[in-house]
Amino acid sequence: MDESAALETTAARAVETADRDRVLWSDSDREWASRAAAAIVGERASADEFLSRRAQLVLERIGTRQPAVTRTVRGIRWRPWVGVVTVVAAFLFGLLIDRIGGGSSINLLAPPVFALVAWNLLVYVWLLVRPLVLGRGAAGPVRSLLIRVASVRASGDSNRADASTAARRTVLAALPRDWARVAAPLYTARAARVLHLAAAATALGVITGLYLRGLAFEYRASWESTFLGAEQVQALLAVTFAPGSWITGIMVPDVAAIEAIRAPASENAAIWMHLMAGTVAVVVIIPRVVLTLVAGVVERRRARKVALPLDEPYYRRLVAAWVGEPARVRVIPYSYTLTPAVRAGLEAVLARAFGNVAPTIDAPVAWGDDVEQSQVTDAAGRGFADGGEIRLPLFSLTATPEEDAHGVFLTALSGGGGAAGRGAAASGTSVALVDESGFLARWGDDAKRRDERRAAWRELLEAHSSVPVFVDLAAPDLVAAEAELAAAASAHDAGVANEGRGRA
Repeated sequence: MDESAALETTAARAVETADRDRVLWSDSDREWASRAAAAIVGERASADEFLSRRAQLVLERIGTRQPAVTRTVRGIRWRPWVGVVTVVAAFLFGLLIDRIGGGSSINLLAPPVFALVAWNLLVYVWLLVRPLVLGRGAAGPVRSLLIRVASVRASGDSNRADASTAARRTVLAALPRDWARVAAPLYTARAARVLHLAAAATALGVITGLYLRGLAFEYRASWESTFLGAEQVQALLAVTFAPGSWITGIMVPDVAAIEAIRAPASENAAIWMHLMAGTVAVVVIIPRVVLTLVAGVVERRRARKVALPLDEPYYRRLVAAWVGEPARVRVIPYSYTLTPAVRAGLEAVLARAFGNVAPTIDAPVAWGDDVEQSQVTDAAGRGFADGGEIRLPLFSLTATPEEDAHGVFLTALSGGGGAAGRGAAASGTSVALVDESGFLARWGDDAKRRDERRAAWRELLEAHSSVPVFVDLAAPDLVAAEAELAAAASAHDAGVANEGRGRA
């Protein structure tokens, strides 16, 4: 879906996932939004159309109750005038630089335009090596800036401590984070477009100011050096001004002419100003304009199709309820036999997280046994949901995690036995459930022991790019389990997406 629809859909998700206690947005509100959207878009609509229309309805209704939510959405929206103002300010900055060198004299070995050219050359080098250093999926600074800017809207909320205010703050904090995660690739391209054009505008401003001041003042060109002679200076200037010489057709003067303007001697700087302007145009303005056009094409493509994590339980639950088909969830326990109470709790958690769900709970994989081929299911390159089926490994917190057993199981579940599987293992298997009921029954509320065991499981699972969700399946907190499962799925798919971009 496009940028506007994606933002609204992300905002609706923030409302419905962050408001765990249904203070701002009740279950009846959620059911109404789904029914109304389904009636409006009809049966032939795509999932994107349904989710987009439903999000509009959510924001329309909640905006009448919680205007801060819609204000935050408006505050996050991109305003094209920001880019225009940035470029104009950059041009004025270049135009108003009041000196070239010192006074009306240009030191040919140290004109400020050299700093402008050198800086842009460093930027070009960074653009070339950045994918190698940070990876193609890196967008940390842009994501952080998005969060900070959007959070300004939420910071002005009232200081009341009632449940409604607390829920609203949670929603307003979640929205910019969620949108930054989704829109970071778009805003990376957008920032690149604006900054490249601003750099070109700055250089154009410098050249414009150079010629405007040259109409009213005579600039004199000269040079002086402790270590360099005329031959070395002529060779240096010939290389430095080669782009300007190429585009203007003006040759750098010979050694005798260079010697003749050694300080205190000087000459009218017109030809040197033309060479400087030509060099700046070739090295700065033209490449920056080209980069602006490239970034603009990428930005428009990404703005037309923002990739939402539709495999998340939140979206899958909505779409499954709309089309009337249950979500297929497969739970694969490892060395863990489920009691009736645990099985009932697991089914309740899945129903809460995925809505209309058809769970399949496999027979436990015995300690050290191989994973069945049917449980691998072509995992290579997949995210949280593979081919329409959601796979959830299930462990017990009472077990001590071991790489030789649990780690091998996770690798095998990813298809790690073959070449494709090894690539899949790098992407992780899925979100993993860790049941705490047996641990609590044995050790009670021993917080220290539980935290230590959780840390051990977290370390093992994260080493396999799996995100753990800890839950007491014998007596689950359904609201908390739903939220944690959604958050874990988001974190997992974000990691898979970044790894995929990095390998691209």
